[in-house]
Amino acid sequence: MAALAYSTPSHTVPEPPVPASVYRRLTVSIVVPALNEAENLPHILPRIPTWVHEVLLVDGRSTDDTIAVACAVLPTVRIITQDGRGKGAALRSGVAAATGDIIVLLDADGSTDPEEIPYFVGTLIAGADYAKGSRFLHSAGTDDMPLYRQLGNQALVTLTNILFSTRYTDITYGYNAFWRSCSDALALDIDGWACEIVGNIRVARHGLRVIEVASHEHRRIAGEAKLEAFSAGWTILQAILREFFAKVTTPRIQVPRRAVHLEAFVGHHEEPLTYLRYAAPTFTFSQMLDREAPAPRERVVGESY
Repeated sequence: MAALAYSTPSHTVPEPPVPASVYRRLTVSIVVPALNEAENLPHILPRIPTWVHEVLLVDGRSTDDTIAVACAVLPTVRIITQDGRGKGAALRSGVAAATGDIIVLLDADGSTDPEEIPYFVGTLIAGADYAKGSRFLHSAGTDDMPLYRQLGNQALVTLTNILFSTRYTDITYGYNAFWRSCSDALALDIDGWACEIVGNIRVARHGLRVIEVASHEHRRIAGEAKLEAFSAGWTILQAILREFFAKVTTPRIQVPRRAVHLEAFVGHHEEPLTYLRYAAPTFTFSQMLDREAPAPRERVVGESY
């Protein structure tokens, strides 16, 4: 196949919310599931910050030029062939192949903004175990959710908060980041895209420090969405109820308590922490900002910390 040449849109990558020296002590992997997204990748991959350790494009056996385009616009990209079918299977393949200390999940259709990656990573550096994107925090938003979908999302959020004692503002958004050591807490055993919703629930059930990060969802750049709203809503409802009645059997998770770089984090924001929201009930926000890092320990489902 002939080499492809693309001109990418001009852009400016924002300054990280913490000093670059902090990032250099960590490695960050970006996992991008893709299925026939050749038209969108030139608008996504070049906008990923250059300090990222690796970008993994998980190809779901695309029939277009997805792989060729990815290699053309980002020669350093790692191509991972998805094992199985469904977005959950793609995420499982990507997370298993990732080598970074931190893993960020990014969509290939342009709906999630690569320029927000520093805020997700900064949230983890500040002490969170799991940085969960939300379109319904202050300064967040969405260009791709009509009113009936917003109402449906709010109903599912309310149900989740009641059943699992969480304080989420969004449940159907897949822009998330986490420490690789916490990946066993996710729902990567689920092949379908419901793994994202159930994963948001499981991290809370495992007692991880979950912080919501304000994010703006954009419209898909090109192509057609792979989900239909009403069937997707029914799938989510079933997944939430199934998780409520299921016993989580994930192995014990080693979650080290990390030193909090709060001074650096606050010092690089005019309004520090205003785009964050503490979302899981296991810890108070003041505990998350505690500057001392307790020794690592194991936690199991249902165990208080």
